[in-house]
Amino acid sequence: MSNTNQENKDLVARLAAIPYTGAISDILDEMGLTEQVLPKEIQSILPGQTLAGRALTLLGGLTTSNDADIIFRPFLRMLGEIQPDDVLVSQPNDSLVAHLGELSSETAQHRGARGAVIDGGVRDVDYIIRLGFPVFARYKTPRDINGKWHLVDHQVPITIGNVHIKPGDYVVGDRDGVLIIPQEIAGAVVAKAEEVVQTENLVRKAILEGIHPLEAFDKYGRF
Repeated sequence: MSNTNQENKDLVARLAAIPYTGAISDILDEMGLTEQVLPKEIQSILPGQTLAGRALTLLGGLTTSNDADIIFRPFLRMLGEIQPDDVLVSQPNDSLVAHLGELSSETAQHRGARGAVIDGGVRDVDYIIRLGFPVFARYKTPRDINGKWHLVDHQVPITIGNVHIKPGDYVVGDRDGVLIIPQEIAGAVVAKAEEVVQTENLVRKAILEGIHPLEAFDKYGRF
């Protein structure tokens, strides 16, 4: 494994160990990156699941074709290119069909993906939950993609809500929602997040020991 790959893997592990997106969101705001949180409607299909990994971006579009070369082959090709620690991050440009199901989820998980984030729909939800594959999506529907939707491209820049996402950016999700960390600053954000978590633990301990909240804030600079 190259040094870069090992560094990326280490960052993903450190992100996964940080208990909540709120601290990371605050840090990104402080850095002037105020549009990194995905739309609030994108939530886990199983509340309580968490997610951390690197974005494998998907760009979709509408179609009326039933041609397997248009509907299935591009999506299967993408699944075959999944690498460990990838998170499928999909901008389907559609609000009607399911853009991920059981077989795709199991394939992605088997190839090392850590989950999926979809600005659209998912189906086979009970199976995916039993699989333990974290999926964050806008809605659930049994409607299939055939004759309605196809994957246009992958590993290209996409936009979800006001968030611009590049392949390899870092993705973090929990019960509060999902955010994106640009890969160029991921190391600095993770280090700061670890520091903030430690500081907030000190604040919590001080308050539980009877220190006034204002005094704790003045001492530690966070609340």
